[in-house]
Amino acid sequence: MSTVDIVSASPGTDATRHERLKDTWGDPPGIRGWFTTVNHKRIGTRYIITAFIFFLLGGILAVLMRLQLARPENHFLNPDQYNQIFTMHGTTMMFLFAVPMMFEALSVYVIPLMVGARNIAFPRLNAFSYYIYVFGGIMLWVAFVYNTGPDVGWFAYVPLSGPAYTPGKRADFWAQMITFTELSALAVAVEISVTIMKLRAPGMSLNRMPMFCWSEFVTALMVIFAMPAVMLSSTMLLMDRLVATHFFNPAEGGDALLYQHLFWFFGHPEVYIIFIPGTGIVSTIIAAFSRRKIFGYLGLVLSTVATGFIGFGVWVHHMFATGLPQLSDNFFTAASLMIVIPTGVQFFCWIATLWSGKLHFELPMWWIGGFFFVFLIGGLTGLMLAAVPLDWQVHDTYFVVAHFHYVLLGGAVFPLFGAIYYWFPKVTGRMLGETLGKWHFWLFFVGFNLTFFPMHILGMRGMPRRIYTYPVEMHWGTVNALETLGASLMGLAVLAFLANVVKSYRSGVMAGANPWLAGTLEWGTSSPPPNYNFLDLPTAGGREPLWENAPDQPVVTGVREDIRAVLVTKPMDAEPDHLTLSPSPTIWPFLAALAVTALFIGSIFTPWAIVWGSVPIAVTLIGWFWPTKKESENKKGMEKWEKK
Repeated sequence: MSTVDIVSASPGTDATRHERLKDTWGDPPGIRGWFTTVNHKRIGTRYIITAFIFFLLGGILAVLMRLQLARPENHFLNPDQYNQIFTMHGTTMMFLFAVPMMFEALSVYVIPLMVGARNIAFPRLNAFSYYIYVFGGIMLWVAFVYNTGPDVGWFAYVPLSGPAYTPGKRADFWAQMITFTELSALAVAVEISVTIMKLRAPGMSLNRMPMFCWSEFVTALMVIFAMPAVMLSSTMLLMDRLVATHFFNPAEGGDALLYQHLFWFFGHPEVYIIFIPGTGIVSTIIAAFSRRKIFGYLGLVLSTVATGFIGFGVWVHHMFATGLPQLSDNFFTAASLMIVIPTGVQFFCWIATLWSGKLHFELPMWWIGGFFFVFLIGGLTGLMLAAVPLDWQVHDTYFVVAHFHYVLLGGAVFPLFGAIYYWFPKVTGRMLGETLGKWHFWLFFVGFNLTFFPMHILGMRGMPRRIYTYPVEMHWGTVNALETLGASLMGLAVLAFLANVVKSYRSGVMAGANPWLAGTLEWGTSSPPPNYNFLDLPTAGGREPLWENAPDQPVVTGVREDIRAVLVTKPMDAEPDHLTLSPSPTIWPFLAALAVTALFIGSIFTPWAIVWGSVPIAVTLIGWFWPTKKESENKKGMEKWEKK
């Protein structure tokens, strides 16, 4: 096997090198290691588990709503409880599950492995972002348990969420949680962008980068441009409520519609922030189980980029009923319809790959099949809603609820379950059980369509969304009862999935390094991967390196293994550029997250919390960046090598 020598030879057998790398990249033992780790796989696993817990909580709230609506004039919940529950359901699913799972969790775990790196870029920031995310979610749910949960919808439109109509602290907790979770997403977006552009394996030029990396890269750029808008709107809302700034109060010169513009400038790109990672998953799984490279790679890349770009030009189709000028309505109708072009290209590329490949229809592919069916229906109803006349007819009805559940669950949750079945062996070293896996799929697929397809009918018959109950005379009871039955089936499906995960994790079939015979680099190391990811840093000879690499494909050797050295490559062609040091484990990101959380919670009650809360934040940031003696010595050693 030939080599690309970077610094100096790495002495010793594979076994001694394994022990050396394990010591270098390992975490401190015990509880100290739990709080100080900066390993992307540990942080990514925590993201996945935490986001799934929020998914379960959001799902329980959905079942409660369906029980309330199962029959007319029901009093299972009172109006205040219902308003809090439907707000918490939407907020939890959008901000605590969908974006964190599809972007942060999957990319933090998978991307460094897929590009052949030893760790993610800015690993301490990565740890900080996770703690910010989980503290924000806990803050919101603790407020809900103590009857201070938000009750203004997951969009919190003004003036309903303003101080005049929503006194108390409910909307304040919502606004602060939004800023919290999006701060976490912004941090991960920076980490993923830099990881993809600077830490790719030598040879993995941009035109060889896996489609999942492209999808998460486009998503990261969208997060960087979209998230500041919602952070700004939620901060302005909080200032209106706490210090009477009147940004959204027309009586004092503000503009209530400004809030909707800011919110939906983020809100519609967010749909694609959730959906685009799903397309990367679909491309990855289809290529692996078709045993061929993805068809139309360039077209798929350009379509992904175009989807991200057009996604920023359609936000006004959420505001057709607000009385904007007709020219504006026409422009945004056209922009909304344009999104079908790149989506259509993606669909035809996937179908062509399946058509020309040798298909192996295993559990991950079941979910991709479900994705095709469900997302197609959501896309077609999206085209209908892009037309102003129809949008006005079904605005704020259950037709819209049906549409966005078909798009979001079809575009995100179906590919996500496929991804879990696909990468579970890599994370745990064991396969998920097939029998329970099929029960999971069919219960979820049937339950989903039973729950949400009838909502189209209810919407056409005029049932408004967000209502607490309805009179018998409307004759909506039978269809609602059917939907509640469907929701129950989805709940059973999730229970089957949880049972499968627990059983397989404890006694599932051993997976081996590459059970699917896939071609991307994460399958080129053991399952689960060691804490240093790769014994020899890989190189890429094609778009599916494990399929295309010649038997004597070079690997990177000679990188010192007694320090956390990371190979940095050039952005376009991934040629080796220089070595840098990856930060070591530390407690400071955890302490900084605690300090930021205290400031944010305190600011809900007094503006002085911002002044006094900045002191501990400054202290923790100094500790974060202050190098230890060992880190200073390693840095000097690295600088000496660079001068040679």
